[in-house]
Amino acid sequence: MSENNKPVRIGIVVGEASGDILGAGLIDSLQKRLPGIQFEGIAGPRMQALGAKSLFPMERLSVMGLVEPLKRLPELLKIRRTLREHFTENPPDLFIGIDSPDFNLSLEESLKAEGVRTVHYVSPSVWAWRQGRIKKIARAIDHMLTLLPFEAAFYRENHVPVTFVGHPLADDIPLQVSNVAERKELGLTVDDRVIALLPGSRGGEVRLLGPLFLQTARWCYQRHPDLKFVLPAANEQRLAELREQLKDFPELPVTILEGDSHKALSVSDAVLIASGTATLETMLLKKPMVVAYKLGKITYAIVSRMLHTPWVSLPNLLAQRELVPEILQSDATPENLGAALMRYFEDPLLGDQLQREFDDLHQQLRRNASERAADAICALLK
Repeated sequence: MSENNKPVRIGIVVGEASGDILGAGLIDSLQKRLPGIQFEGIAGPRMQALGAKSLFPMERLSVMGLVEPLKRLPELLKIRRTLREHFTENPPDLFIGIDSPDFNLSLEESLKAEGVRTVHYVSPSVWAWRQGRIKKIARAIDHMLTLLPFEAAFYRENHVPVTFVGHPLADDIPLQVSNVAERKELGLTVDDRVIALLPGSRGGEVRLLGPLFLQTARWCYQRHPDLKFVLPAANEQRLAELREQLKDFPELPVTILEGDSHKALSVSDAVLIASGTATLETMLLKKPMVVAYKLGKITYAIVSRMLHTPWVSLPNLLAQRELVPEILQSDATPENLGAALMRYFEDPLLGDQLQREFDDLHQQLRRNASERAADAICALLK
């Protein structure tokens, strides 16, 4: 209860499934501390199951790429305007924006200007590119909750109040995981040597990286015909695209999975993976990896000039040094990628050392994130 004995009321907005997971964990932790606490805004199914009231469907905020947000811009602006008016007329005790920075930060800035305390949960990649955004973030929020420690260091350097809460995925994945059952389910033995291929979840990624990853698999297989491969597809559309690409590689022993990247990672001995958030799960499962990425020439020229970090993969960013190979753009050839992958099989000590490094990083991120986030929010409410 708040000081006037009214239930604490929290405004909250999430825009995608990953935010719904974070939001549900946070709501559960806050409900245990503050009986009767109320949540309203935009919530996903997990949050709604815990009693959060959603004024709009979360899916209306789930836009990707460059074209779709522009097409949906009038609707998105109307939703944000409606929320701003709602929370200005009925101010909550606190507002929490979870991820979706393009939508939430502007809403947070408006509400903070009206005297509503604001929290943003999940830092945008401001430390890596477009660092000038830190000025808007400082105007928009009273407190930032970060999942990664180097993000918190960046905010402290820029005098923005921040708490590193840890990563929920590090809480959810055990420090040691057995893959015997998953291998048996896929018809693999404990002795099989398996490479997982994760070319990304977006259509553009699969079109650029799918053939390259399969060419790399062929390069490895020609030299080590005992190898087997697993290839997860993010959804039905990616599944169809990958199956079409596989027609050019009939000799490869590939098991293709729909929507089960966790299983593909679990059964693997090494991973060829597109740079992105999946590298974190790969690290937490202690899998040696080679990180690759390609962009269009013009896009790469622009993005590379804007980057303020020497690494693109989360394991290297967390370690602040190169733990895993990053092979990008014109360097990303089947020969270079294949040679880097095969080092893990040819030098087992390399993989063993990497797994120890990954274990240390896992423990750094394993902080009971939802509870720590709830601690920071309760401190603000007081």
